[in-house]
Amino acid sequence: MPQGLLQDAVSNIPVASDAHLLVGFDSSDDGSVYKLSDDIAMINTLDFFPPMVSDPYLFGKIAAANSLSDIYAMGGEVKTALNIVCFPEEDDPHILGAILRGGAEKVLEAGGVLCGGHSINDKEIKYGLSVTGVVHPDRIMYNNRCRIGDKIILTKPLGVGMVTTSYLAGVASEDSYQQALNSMQRLNKYAFEIARKFRIHACTDVTGFGLLGHLNEMVTPSYSIRVESRDVLYIDEAKELAEEFLITGGGTKNRLFLKGSVDLRGISMPIEEILFDPQTSGGLLISVHGDDADALLDALSDQDPKCCMIGDVIARGEKNIIVV
Repeated sequence: MPQGLLQDAVSNIPVASDAHLLVGFDSSDDGSVYKLSDDIAMINTLDFFPPMVSDPYLFGKIAAANSLSDIYAMGGEVKTALNIVCFPEEDDPHILGAILRGGAEKVLEAGGVLCGGHSINDKEIKYGLSVTGVVHPDRIMYNNRCRIGDKIILTKPLGVGMVTTSYLAGVASEDSYQQALNSMQRLNKYAFEIARKFRIHACTDVTGFGLLGHLNEMVTPSYSIRVESRDVLYIDEAKELAEEFLITGGGTKNRLFLKGSVDLRGISMPIEEILFDPQTSGGLLISVHGDDADALLDALSDQDPKCCMIGDVIARGEKNIIVV
């Protein structure tokens, strides 16, 4: 759903007064965090959506990887997960079995335990997970604790939204589609396990609000983020698709919401669309101390898909984000 609509919807929800709630829905972070003891805080997150690929097994893996990602974005470790399933009762149960098998495999890969779940009859298939993780209260990764001088690293290329949508319409190539599948299935666990060894100050992941939407959530009135567009990695064919106006409705919603927050300086239309493109199970955005940035990027160099350094945190400007 569009960011603006969500902000309006939650604006009047009562917020519990509990000193143990360290992160709640009153912020725009990736999950909630509740302190259980001096050494343990519990991370809760939930995500589900309809298929973006035709293979049910792959859909299960991608949806689960997407749901698990928020735990890593908060700096945590996956512990348990519950399935969330909407499925037409007249459909082949083997399809549902394939979805659940794909999801369960990803939970196991994450080191978590799948404990059960809930299902309802629905006309449209939807699947995802409710995930619980743990983190030390002093090591929570908030999404808006960047520091001036930090560098911003992105751990997966963009363009997944346009490629998968165009492929289902018979336009995008098999090679680009396989690149998108490889990226979406990849757990952000591996990148974060490397990143946590460095001085990282903030972290989030790129999903439905696109790169610029999630960068916007990282900004505070104390600083802006500058993006060097030529350094942003994306699936090559995504630019060609954008040139043919094969873009997503979600990208258009992201553009409309961010029109007052982003300064696009001489950026071509195709690149703009890539920056606004909604991602499924996208990469992490990591704000790392400037002196550690090159070392972190080098440590991430063996990751597949590739990571990139896309910009830096600067003194507050007129806009939240400046793209050059």
